[in-house]
Amino acid sequence: MLIRLALLISILLIVSSALMYALTRDPRYPRFIWQVVRFMFYTLLVFAALYLLERYGLVAWQVLV
Repeated sequence: MLIRLALLISILLIVSSALMYALTRDPRYPRFIWQVVRFMFYTLLVFAALYLLERYGLVAWQVLV
């Protein structure tokens, strides 16, 4: 649920920034879009690592114990 909310907010930020860039041609909007994309990429990497740790690491630990 939290990941979906973060993705929704980031998509809205990207779309609104792209629209503002199309209207104003201000160079800070593409930089902001790139920052949002990078932040969401790293956030999804952290959640994926936690998911893999939970799925395979902790399950394997319970099997061994």
